[in-house]
Amino acid sequence: MTKQELLASTTFGARVAEEEGEELSAYFVETDQWKRVFSGEVDVIYGPKGSGKSAIYSLIVDRRAELLVRRITVIPAENPRGTAAFKELIVDPPASEHEFRALWKLYLISLIAEVMRRPFGSNEAIKKIVGTLEQAKLLPQDTSLSSKLKAVRDYVRRLVRPESIEGGIRINPATGLPEGITGKITLSEPSAAEREAGIVSADDLLELVNDVLAAGEQKLWLIFDRLDVAFADNIQLETNALRALFRVYLDLIPLKQISMKIFLRNDIWSRIMNEPFPEASHITRTTEISWTKNSFLNLVVRRLLHNEAVVSYYKVTPEQVLAKIDSQVEFFYRLFPPKVDLGPNKPVSLDWILSRTADGSRESTPREVIHLISSALEKQLGSLEIGVAEPPGDLLVDRASLKEALPTVSKARFEQTLCAEFPQFREPLEKLKKAKTTQTPSTLGKIWGVSEDAALRLANKLSEVGFFERRGSKDAPSFWVPFLYRSALSMIQGAAK
Repeated sequence: MTKQELLASTTFGARVAEEEGEELSAYFVETDQWKRVFSGEVDVIYGPKGSGKSAIYSLIVDRRAELLVRRITVIPAENPRGTAAFKELIVDPPASEHEFRALWKLYLISLIAEVMRRPFGSNEAIKKIVGTLEQAKLLPQDTSLSSKLKAVRDYVRRLVRPESIEGGIRINPATGLPEGITGKITLSEPSAAEREAGIVSADDLLELVNDVLAAGEQKLWLIFDRLDVAFADNIQLETNALRALFRVYLDLIPLKQISMKIFLRNDIWSRIMNEPFPEASHITRTTEISWTKNSFLNLVVRRLLHNEAVVSYYKVTPEQVLAKIDSQVEFFYRLFPPKVDLGPNKPVSLDWILSRTADGSRESTPREVIHLISSALEKQLGSLEIGVAEPPGDLLVDRASLKEALPTVSKARFEQTLCAEFPQFREPLEKLKKAKTTQTPSTLGKIWGVSEDAALRLANKLSEVGFFERRGSKDAPSFWVPFLYRSALSMIQGAAK
């Protein structure tokens, strides 16, 4: 087999977990963080975009049968692919955090009831829950998540804003008892008269579910992902929605059989935690996704060894290669050059890859590493197809292909991640095209046409989202653009004057 044939039959996988499908589990890196999540020790998982949150989410969904053996039922609260169910809330959102809190609780109950009505259908408590939800029209015929969410949103609005919608609870002036009830679920603790009329609270229903699960020694995991996608266009709406979600999470802590697993971008997590939120100190079952040099190496090697052609060509046994980190290093450098840039002080190839895919936080994410190597393999194949000589020895990829791959990664990261998530920064960022890679508040002020103080404020914000790495001192700061963003803006190495 020639190297051209080998490259043509080799895949490195998709850089986005949602596109991986069943292949993901074959080369997923089972880090300690993954093991803690899968064992149930962790409820809140946060990290930068592309760090692997969705990969963990997808693996939990894919391994539902394995969790079921442990008597844990997994209920996805969001569509793992396609249109986000929570997008429905942007068109006609709840008016307050209180309304959002009610919505989340009833949404969770409707998801639970849909799942439990099958295995627990004869249980009297479940019959009561299902009957109550059906009477309130919270179990629509269409079982899609968006339909459930719409039904819950409409019901909550009838309770919270009855003055604007026909129906709701009416009180008989003679008896003082409710009559003509359109639904028998209230959002607060019902009075004795309301209980006598058959009204229950959302918390009552959750406690009933917990009791049924406890009797059967079973647990439920409700998992949330893609929350950044759902509310990306409205920061205030996102804040209301997520603060309410975390308050519901805290309300559920005493219910030992029901857990929420929430996957969130770290900048959103920080924004929520940095605003007044007295209960935040009680959210302790958290983990921040982080990657080391060795875990990145393992990720790359696993994905390469997933190809039978690679295993055959290099005559290796995947289990033996993966057994020791030294074996992984040796295998990596059979396929990749020792260095990308030549010179005594230049980094080795793996360090070069990580430095070129790091943002202003100095951290790389799997998404960009996967993208860079995938693009390098494509560039190398393209070169061989037009007659360029094969890389020498065992090398599968040469220095030129790795360098040529970086602009592709840079452009995708700039347009599809940075500007897509923070569109308010696109205009000032575009003004940095062909500028020097190290700037000061003074030079930035001239580029942006603003005062030095205004430039400093904007530069600090761009540092927070990872475009700049802030350097220098507090009194004399400078702002350095990582390699990851330079090609996208055709920036020039050096300091602006």
